[in-house]
Amino acid sequence: MNPELKKSIDELIASNKVVVFMKGNRQFPMCGFSNTVVQILNVMDVPYHTVNILEDDAIRSGMKEYSQWPTFPQVYINGDFFGGCDIMIEAYQSGELKEQLEIALNS
Repeated sequence: MNPELKKSIDELIASNKVVVFMKGNRQFPMCGFSNTVVQILNVMDVPYHTVNILEDDAIRSGMKEYSQWPTFPQVYINGDFFGGCDIMIEAYQSGELKEQLEIALNS
């Protein structure tokens, strides 16, 4: 990954408590998995930033290398990779997501 792209991703993740790299955006998710993650975050009523990976091939391919995670969406909470759609569903159902978001938003 080129250093400029890594720096750009680092800064984006550092400047937002919750970031979702996804297909589409929060107003118009372009895949079912991305839509599921957006709906979970909307129900939890937390601020979050979305990045449409379909608009930038460098981000799309770079994020796979950056996170070592091959699929989208990719959710970052408080600067750390949290997971994709399945992990978000499990964490939402178990209450772990609520705990992680409260920690992030209060830090």
